Amino acid sequence: MSLETEKAAYGAESGHVAISASERRRAALTEIDEAKFSWFHAKACIVAGVGFFTDAYDIFSISIAATMIGYVYHETGHKSTANQDLGIKVAHSIGTFFGQLLFGWLADRVGRKRMYGIELMIIIVGTLGQAVAGHAPGVSIYGVLIMWRFIMGMGIGGDYPLSAVITSEFAARRIRGRMMTAVFSSQGWGNFASAIVSIVVVSAFKNQIRTQPVSDWQSVDQCWRLIIGLGCVPGAIALYFRLTIPETPRYTMDIERNIKQASQDVDTYLSTGTYVVDPIHNNERAVMPKGTWKDFVRHFSQWKNGKVLFGTAWSWFALDIAFYGLGLNSSTILQTIGFGSATSKTATFQENAYVTLKNVAVGNIILAVGGLIPGYYFTFALIDFWGRKPIQLMGFAILTIIFCIMGFGYDKLQSTHSGQKAFVFFYCMANFFQNFGPNSTTFVIPGEVFPTRYRSTGHGISAASGKLGAIVAQVGFSRMINIGGTNKFLKHILEIFAFFMLTGVFSTLLLPETKNLTLEDLSYEDQEHFVQDTNVKPTSSAASDEHTATV
Repeated sequence: MSLETEKAAYGAESGHVAISASERRRAALTEIDEAKFSWFHAKACIVAGVGFFTDAYDIFSISIAATMIGYVYHETGHKSTANQDLGIKVAHSIGTFFGQLLFGWLADRVGRKRMYGIELMIIIVGTLGQAVAGHAPGVSIYGVLIMWRFIMGMGIGGDYPLSAVITSEFAARRIRGRMMTAVFSSQGWGNFASAIVSIVVVSAFKNQIRTQPVSDWQSVDQCWRLIIGLGCVPGAIALYFRLTIPETPRYTMDIERNIKQASQDVDTYLSTGTYVVDPIHNNERAVMPKGTWKDFVRHFSQWKNGKVLFGTAWSWFALDIAFYGLGLNSSTILQTIGFGSATSKTATFQENAYVTLKNVAVGNIILAVGGLIPGYYFTFALIDFWGRKPIQLMGFAILTIIFCIMGFGYDKLQSTHSGQKAFVFFYCMANFFQNFGPNSTTFVIPGEVFPTRYRSTGHGISAASGKLGAIVAQVGFSRMINIGGTNKFLKHILEIFAFFMLTGVFSTLLLPETKNLTLEDLSYEDQEHFVQDTNVKPTSSAASDEHTATV
């Protein structure tokens, strides 16, 4: 918005008749939606993406750390019990579930900016807590780790709705899908980085691991603490930028109802990356729909809106059943391709342990590069051209076929060496089409299809539904996989995955295509009469104190 337009809007400075608040709002939204890609957009992606990088690193680093913990804290067998292993692996998922719901609601109630950075602080504290967790006669190391991983999970949960909504509300409509996918793709790099750090740390402690007595395996204890502890470094680097990122203009307009401040912000930070308080006009409020429980029920009780929330929630639930269930069984795949546990009879226990830890790290690198990371960038390349809905439908359909082949053909594939190679290929393809498919789009679509006053809440509900699917996969399938013998039930689990992928096809049909549409078009609300009045004064100016920083 130009200076002349701003003066006309304010009227008092220029003597012209002020344009209506509704027109001013539409002009500001148009400026956001049609803006050219700038350094500000890139910075928003980087700041949000570093958080997802940290999330993925912290989640996936536990896989090798759990093996090390079993070595150190179990003198007999050197392996955690099934319940202990499950506890430290599922604790973050439970925390994430609650964090997604809580932070999703808070971001709509008190502001995206006010909450952004708090969730990263929680992740940093939870990560450091794990790295220095102690073991004593009165408290088990597993209990302490479960507590800290639950706390870390709360922070990770908050990152989902906040990063998604902040990115979508800052993005221009033509590049919104690519910006959100770029943020989410940082998960793949976080997974990859955890494997790289693991192999570097294990290699650095090679001599100590192979020579220290098992009864005092200090080097292994140091390894897992170092691997996990390093996860807070990228989060600490990004913290300042998260705390100083501006409030989104859509929140300022539609929830704070401060249209003049938002109009000023749009013109300022899209060009300079800064924002300032307007000391004259920042107390004026427009009349528009407010987010209340009654209004929430009214909005989503309409089928046209309720089906969208159900579609995003169920699609994410179905996807995470397989996404986390597949990751839970990666050890079987690693064993198949020769990167499983070392069992050389001529080597010492310590030497076998070193090879096992190295194998796990290298195997995870292969799996990440072979399917996870490439899938994100196929989505990135096509999401704003092909569309979200076609990519999600294609992904669910192909995953249904892949899991049918892996499940119903499991015995035949495992019976020959070439069949085992084919099984690994299908595993990598499943990873690929999860990310070039619903794993990416289930993150993007909920950040676009809800009104501003419920956008973060809707994304939080959808993400929490997905995390519920992850908990079902981690807890339920870990109990089922050994029915009838070690890994004997795996083929039936893969068949169950196929069923859930098929349900994802039908839930996707409930969703609208969001490509090239504005967030206001997707809210299904009358924008012509959205703003009713601009002369309502607030009872408190506390909400206006938001704009106090410079990026």
